[in-house]
Amino acid sequence: MNHLAHALLAGDEEALRLGGMLGDFVHGPVNAAPLPPRVIAGIRLHRAIDVYTDAHPEVLAARTLLPAPYRRYAGILLDMWFDHCLARDFPQWSAQPLAEYSAALRALLWRQDALLPPALRRFRGYMETHGLPAAYTDDAMLGVALGGIGQRLRRANPLASALPVLQQREAQLQQRFEAFFPELREFAREWVGTHAQ
Repeated sequence: MNHLAHALLAGDEEALRLGGMLGDFVHGPVNAAPLPPRVIAGIRLHRAIDVYTDAHPEVLAARTLLPAPYRRYAGILLDMWFDHCLARDFPQWSAQPLAEYSAALRALLWRQDALLPPALRRFRGYMETHGLPAAYTDDAMLGVALGGIGQRLRRANPLASALPVLQQREAQLQQRFEAFFPELREFAREWVGTHAQ
């Protein structure tokens, strides 16, 4: 899952939500990170969500929908596409309007600037410029984001040309997302109840 999903799945507690955002930017053992314990719990939740997602039967089935050479990058593509599905249908998953939620998430990153690694500070600027994560509702913005990710990868890759491939499979991917996301949400709730108390 991508940033919008990780933030939403962390629930209403800001420290867990911040940890959800930090999850892609903090590497290695989190005990060594100079972060508050609840933020560390949010990073652990992010990692647990990633492990759960990668092994989920609906996600594995969604991967098979992608042809070569895109299947090799299915993890990235599905993370981004599922955030697109989440953003597009946000009222189904949250009582808060997407634009308001998105602005609040960016505001959280500004308030917690001292805790952000340089890469997340740079990404925060990108989020501001493009109105993310709310702008993930827009197919064109999703294409721009995929192209940007592709440029940051070290080896040549097809991410910049992936949007039409995803759009052609929209109905099938939506079906997989709708079967998967409620189970992921329940997993995240249980994880928080068990590990983040």
